Amino acid sequence: MFAHVKKAKAWEGRCCVKKKSGDIIRVRCSATPVIDQDRRIGQVVYTYAPHSEVEVLGDIQNSVTSLKDADLPPLPNDIYYRRGSVRSLINYTGDLRSMRSEGGVRAISRRPSMARIHSMTIEAPITKVVNMIYMAQDNCPNTVIPILDKVIDILRSSELYSPFTENVSEQDEMSSEYVEGLMSRTMRKHSQQGLASPGGVGTAVNARYPLPPSGPPMSLTTASPDIRVLIEKDQTWDIDVLELERISNKRPLLYLGLKIFSRLGVGEYLHCSERVLQTWLQLIEQGYHSTNSYHNSTHAADVLQATAYFLSRDRLKDTLTKQDQVGSVIAAAIHDVDHPGRTNVFLANAQAPLALCYNDRAILENHHAAHAFRVTLADDSCNIFKNLPMDEYKQLREIIVDMVLATEMTKHFEHVNKFVTSINTSRVTDDDRSSVLSSHLGHEVDLMSSENRALVKRMIIKCADIANPCRPLALCKEWANRIAEEYFRQTTEEKERGLPVVMPVFDRNTCNIPKSQTTFMDIFIMNTFDAWDNFADVGELMENLQANYDYWQSEAALIARKAGEQRAESLHSS
Repeated sequence: MFAHVKKAKAWEGRCCVKKKSGDIIRVRCSATPVIDQDRRIGQVVYTYAPHSEVEVLGDIQNSVTSLKDADLPPLPNDIYYRRGSVRSLINYTGDLRSMRSEGGVRAISRRPSMARIHSMTIEAPITKVVNMIYMAQDNCPNTVIPILDKVIDILRSSELYSPFTENVSEQDEMSSEYVEGLMSRTMRKHSQQGLASPGGVGTAVNARYPLPPSGPPMSLTTASPDIRVLIEKDQTWDIDVLELERISNKRPLLYLGLKIFSRLGVGEYLHCSERVLQTWLQLIEQGYHSTNSYHNSTHAADVLQATAYFLSRDRLKDTLTKQDQVGSVIAAAIHDVDHPGRTNVFLANAQAPLALCYNDRAILENHHAAHAFRVTLADDSCNIFKNLPMDEYKQLREIIVDMVLATEMTKHFEHVNKFVTSINTSRVTDDDRSSVLSSHLGHEVDLMSSENRALVKRMIIKCADIANPCRPLALCKEWANRIAEEYFRQTTEEKERGLPVVMPVFDRNTCNIPKSQTTFMDIFIMNTFDAWDNFADVGELMENLQANYDYWQSEAALIARKAGEQRAESLHSS
């Protein structure tokens, strides 16, 4: 027991001890060291079994040494274990830093609540993993022990899936700034003018509360022939949503949503009329800001179409339930509603009301989900959930909220890595494809479990949300210019208001858009879609992705060459 505790390991077993009466008893007990913030043993919590489980061994004093007389080894930093009677030892929780005297210590009142906590049988999976590594250390070579110690330190971290951004590209300033701007909750660096007071775009968000559209709702039957022809391509990857934006007078979400919802039977599942569904789509589209160059209803329509496209893949049709499919397309439609055209970090730095409301955590993602449900439930004319039984509504709401929150970029690597590690993406035979995936560890993964279906749905909306680099080149270029324009506006406002500049590389006068695209694709896109392709078989996307990457690389090289020539010419003239 003391050998385990000295190594900061928990111990559980039976101890033989001597009572005052002279009897030797064996009791089931445990010892759990508690590590303080200085990584030292600050306490040891001892627990023991009830008296009914105490086993009296009789008079075997000659073969057993009592704890009172035992020569107990010292802890690091000359901290000694408490010595005393059986009851005072086992039924004790104390602060070891007050036990430095060599001849014993003063009694400290017991804290039974702490003892009960450490004797609970509930254990987290990560705790089991750490304990298994501790057990392995006992029998492994000395050269391996330090390596396993480092493994334990990593597992104890609260950011298991966050990448080491300093390793992304130590020589590439754009890469590091781009990643930090997308992955951070708040910026550590502030401008010389100090933290700005609340105001600007951050305070305007939440003031807009769209009402149900007046007049008869729009429908597919009243749409122009051009619109009807275009949305018939909703199941193809090369559909031009930007063209739909133009010919629909910036209402692509309504028409594409009606087409996709009708094809997937969303209205039938929700038991709502087509009129209610039309009104709801108009209301949601009204909630998007048309003044945003990127985060507008066209982006929502693009993500909705990508989501529906993924749902049509054989693997997804065999894996997800009807409720999953309906929840996925609703989540795609609302995932950026009421987006202000600024990032989470901007809102946190600006002390915007939304940032204060959500404590700087997943600010926009929380707002998108909350806003969508708030306006949906506010009026029966647009409440698509009003006819669902309460249990089904709660389940569907959980799916939608979980998927919208999964679009937060700070959780990108966590979701992708969980998908890769929890659902093996190796190919299986067609006979097995519908139910399980063979694991490289030799066991089968149940794709129909709620946990694994949740991982799949998160990947669906994540991939749909960042699929612009996988679109045909003309669409990829337009989306790249639109997101850059939105970042340009944010950078300009940050400088005007004295806020920290989240992504300095997006300066309108100096930004290298092709370089920003290759950086984004290298860090966020390539591995994500490689894993997704291995699961969902989206070869067309991968071909586009490689072609687009080659294009942006050549453009970045051309810009770099021209910049070099200009520098050389400037030096020559001077």
